[in-house]
Amino acid sequence: MRFDVPVPCLVVLIGPSGSGKTTWARQHFEEGEIVSSDALRAMVGAGEDDQVAGTAAFDVLERIVSERMKRGITTVVDTLGFDRDRRTGWVSLAHENGVPAHAVVFEADRDVAEERNAQRRRPIPKTVLGRQHTRFKKVMGEIEDEGFDAMHRVISEPGMVLTVGGLEREDDLVTPPAGHTFGLIVSRFNWGEGDLADNLTSIARRAEAAGFRDMWVMDHFRQIPQVGRAWEDIPEAYTALSFIAGLTTKIRLGALVTGITHRHPVVLGKMLASLDVLSGGRAIAGLGAAWDEKEHDGYGITFPSVRDRYELLEETLQMLPLLWGKGSPSFDGKFIQASELICYPRPIQDPIPIMIGGSGEKKTLRLVAKYADMCNLFGDPDRIRQKVDILHRHCSDVDRDPSQVEVTHLTRVLAASDRKSLRARVEELRDRNVPADTYVARNNAGTPPEIAGMIARFSESGATHTIVSMPDVSMEGSVEAFGQVIASLAST
Repeated sequence: MRFDVPVPCLVVLIGPSGSGKTTWARQHFEEGEIVSSDALRAMVGAGEDDQVAGTAAFDVLERIVSERMKRGITTVVDTLGFDRDRRTGWVSLAHENGVPAHAVVFEADRDVAEERNAQRRRPIPKTVLGRQHTRFKKVMGEIEDEGFDAMHRVISEPGMVLTVGGLEREDDLVTPPAGHTFGLIVSRFNWGEGDLADNLTSIARRAEAAGFRDMWVMDHFRQIPQVGRAWEDIPEAYTALSFIAGLTTKIRLGALVTGITHRHPVVLGKMLASLDVLSGGRAIAGLGAAWDEKEHDGYGITFPSVRDRYELLEETLQMLPLLWGKGSPSFDGKFIQASELICYPRPIQDPIPIMIGGSGEKKTLRLVAKYADMCNLFGDPDRIRQKVDILHRHCSDVDRDPSQVEVTHLTRVLAASDRKSLRARVEELRDRNVPADTYVARNNAGTPPEIAGMIARFSESGATHTIVSMPDVSMEGSVEAFGQVIASLAST
């Protein structure tokens, strides 16, 4: 079974005794996330079935739910869920603290519930269970008007799985198409002194074995603030890519992306050609207009205006095919002037595929449509869909088939083979001041089926290639866990 909810979330379970609420909750959530009225009766009374202790147990439950909502922590409320005032109160409390509230309704057949009830150490009377089922039918008519952000149904029937928005058959689960491919970007190298080469060797070989199509590094001369501290290790991009080329045989290699101001464009073109030859035809030319003015100033690198940077980028896109082609053509542009564009050995790929990074609608995506083989977009699926629509319009303007441009997107992912392993990895990585649910949400943490579901939504938006950044990339099992996503698609 698979259950997808936002993180954090308030999850309210609703159903008669014996409908499977507690068992289901334990399958999908950690013990510390579940607040059970039965468990609290045992703590404040003589046992889980001590009805006299019910009032005290619910007082404690309400306090726990309130405190967890204030802190924005996923909370699963395991009670019968029949009290409408309590349900609406929990929903209001969640929304006041910016937490979505989902109802999960358990529709067990009466005979199934009675059979489960009979197996309990102290079964409840059949008459009481019958009244619960009668009350449950009324509850079903109330829930839709209570402000829940989503309602889900769990039915005691084999072959059913739970997803956001309702119940689906296992063979109807949304996954990316079999043609969806994956890349891995290594953007942070804070592995400690002496560990850079060994860790990069391990990551590259594991990524290739896991089925990643390509591997990327950032092209910056010092670490950028979005990733880490300026004084952290970050190797020069093309030196690192050449190093990886010598360690691998299949995985494609690129910088995501090279700022066009970082090197003379002809020198960059020669570097890319050399990388392509030495890697056996695996280079990708990732290009962008550059953005980090502070980095440029720190190193004394000229940082032109936005307009000039885009003009330089376009001239480079025009020049590179000439440099990589036959003969020694000249190029006379505003920023690039060359009398003899000679490049031997010539690249193995004819030409090296070009990726343009960025989502600018007027300039960047126009350049993609006109010159590039790939683009790299940022944002959620709705934003990706919007950008793809604009790209297609630019392709139409230049009479180009949009299918000739591969749409890639970049996202953070933390993968683990099962929920228990995932929670352990989150606890190992997160800062103590960052709640676990917040860390999960920031890093799109999940099991392989959950991650495949997330990526499917990007596929539906027009992206056919996902490049992932993994906060635990150097740790044992991380790349391999994501490899399960890749393998599952390869086998479909």
